[in-house]
Amino acid sequence: QNVRLASHLTGLDIDIMTEEEESQRRQAEFEERTKLFMDTLDLDEFFAQLLVSEGFTSLEEVAYVEIDELLIIDGVDEDTANELQARARDHIDEQNRHAEERARQLGAEDSLFAFEGLTPQMIEVLAADGVKTIEEFARCADWELAGGWTTVKGERIKDDGLLESFDVSMEEAQNMVMTARIQLGWVDPEQLEAEGQEEADAEEEVEA
Repeated sequence: QNVRLASHLTGLDIDIMTEEEESQRRQAEFEERTKLFMDTLDLDEFFAQLLVSEGFTSLEEVAYVEIDELLIIDGVDEDTANELQARARDHIDEQNRHAEERARQLGAEDSLFAFEGLTPQMIEVLAADGVKTIEEFARCADWELAGGWTTVKGERIKDDGLLESFDVSMEEAQNMVMTARIQLGWVDPEQLEAEGQEEADAEEEVEA
């Protein structure tokens, strides 16, 4: 009952897992990440499991983390760490090349590739959904990118965001869309800052 009340008050879905369900979820994540490192870095299962056990969850983390973070892993010397990072970066570069080729085939324009914060994989997903220019990106709502919830006939329905699989948060989506609008001249940053200051002042007055 308390969970239902909190969900109603916050507008968020609160998911309560049993210990067994949580254990199964963690095990599935562990196996998924182990397979990722085995397949992309050409590692045996034991070594891949070591990486996961040390908290690595993605190729990007392996590729760009400070080398000292790899050297603390048992059995990893400097040569091994450098080789791991080289393999990870090579794979990421290959993924980026394929994603860019696919995105351009779908009609993505240079303006999207020039926009800071969007990776080739993100642009590929956007282009596949019809977002092919910076203008079209700037018209997106934050929830269209990060995901959200819609209430239909009293029932909450999940809306999957275009960039949700890339762990783009609602705040990050808002910032990217606003940055695009500023770059296009649709929004005056000085006016935006002034409005933000007015809201902050109003909140202070209410609290006082």
